[in-house]
Amino acid sequence: MREECGIFGIWKNNDDLTPDCKQHKQDACVLSWKHSNESLPLSAARLTYLGLFALQHRGQESAGITSLQEGKLKTIKGMGLVSEVFSTQNLETLSSTAAIGHVRYSTTGSSTLENAQPISVTYARGQLAAAHNGNLVNTDTLRKMLEKQGAVFQTTSDSEVIIQIIVSYAASCGLYEGINRAISSIRGAYALILLTNNELIGIRDEFGFRPLCIGRLKNSFVLASESCALDIIDAEYIREVEPGEMVIINHSGITSQKPVKQPEGYKQCIFEYIYFARPDSKVFGKSVYAVRKESGRYLAREAPVSADVIIPIPDSGVSAALGYAEACGIKYELGLIRNHYVGRTFINPKQSIREFGVSMKLNPVREIIANKRVILVDDSIVRGTTCKKIIKMIRNAGASQVHLRISSPPIKHSCFYGVDTPNPTELIAATHSLEEIRDFIGVDSLGYLSIENLLSAASSSIEKIENNRFCTACFDGAYPVMSKNSLP
Repeated sequence: MREECGIFGIWKNNDDLTPDCKQHKQDACVLSWKHSNESLPLSAARLTYLGLFALQHRGQESAGITSLQEGKLKTIKGMGLVSEVFSTQNLETLSSTAAIGHVRYSTTGSSTLENAQPISVTYARGQLAAAHNGNLVNTDTLRKMLEKQGAVFQTTSDSEVIIQIIVSYAASCGLYEGINRAISSIRGAYALILLTNNELIGIRDEFGFRPLCIGRLKNSFVLASESCALDIIDAEYIREVEPGEMVIINHSGITSQKPVKQPEGYKQCIFEYIYFARPDSKVFGKSVYAVRKESGRYLAREAPVSADVIIPIPDSGVSAALGYAEACGIKYELGLIRNHYVGRTFINPKQSIREFGVSMKLNPVREIIANKRVILVDDSIVRGTTCKKIIKMIRNAGASQVHLRISSPPIKHSCFYGVDTPNPTELIAATHSLEEIRDFIGVDSLGYLSIENLLSAASSSIEKIENNRFCTACFDGAYPVMSKNSLP
């Protein structure tokens, strides 16, 4: 499983405008300005840089910022991490009153510069830029329709399909009506932030697959995939953009438009809680850390085992392992230490390099593991090959028993809503029984969290599990929305 994308946008109102940042050339690092003793207002582009920095975990292939300055949109984007794409020098050229940003991991379209976002166009009524998180399931149909109408595409991503269909309608009927007509045509998952010559717009699809929250910084408004991007700029979390809602932000403030017809039920991506979001974020209105820890508690009750020590697989299993330890009373230890300085060389699709990277990233603490019955806790098993190597590492460190507990159900199906999952034939739970998985990875016992208990951990006390607000298609194959070109 790989991250999707991260999006961020800010509209600075008149009383929050930034002075000329050129006087601050002596500051070498944008981050240092936030933590300096001086109260220095930053431009929208610089604040967007900080927001993308906080969202880097959602995509590491490319990064980009589009800013509004003197009534025109200007974009800088490139391949690589946020810190590699942007510098103090090129951020100075984006002195602005509004901006949107994007970090990308490709789920549709190849990993190339032309597919980096934001994507911007100029049409009859002005300029429009878009940052998109998610994935459409009817991209091919829409693309063919637009090409017949004369549209020319510069990228292979579904994000450009969205912006092209919006402007195809907006040219004749205005932007808001164009957006509404476009939304009625596109199917799938999307959290969108749009920037025009005079406003910032945030939109979520009717099912709410992907997250998007609203924040406030003084009198300015912020949109972001996760609340951790608000924290880094000291913005206040207000609420989530509701599924199907469009929020419009300009110098008059913020307004909301909701669709006349709401879907029968929301289907928010449960994997945001399991893995994708940062644990310090609030997503879908709830603490990610709290959900993960509660999942660990449910897991301890559902799949108990006698052992001497509980060890998380860092960093993904830490929160659930804490919950598991609290629920069963077994000692929690950091028996695997992660090397945080391994570069992106080991974020590699080639299996041989990925497996070699495991020993570069993780190292066992033998004093904690030797002659102990160990419970390892992690968030998921995808192919099982990396997990197998970690188990072997624990056994080589002297563990007398190794038990693996997973704080999510078995992943058996691919995702079509903005998460890069392998083909089902590569998902070990789709092709192997529980006993076969246990034998393959080499553990004494294996236990997963059930879908029911996962939903219980993710739901608030006032919600009923029967009114499931989450998409669990990767576990049960119950896809909320499909099309001919996305059938498994």
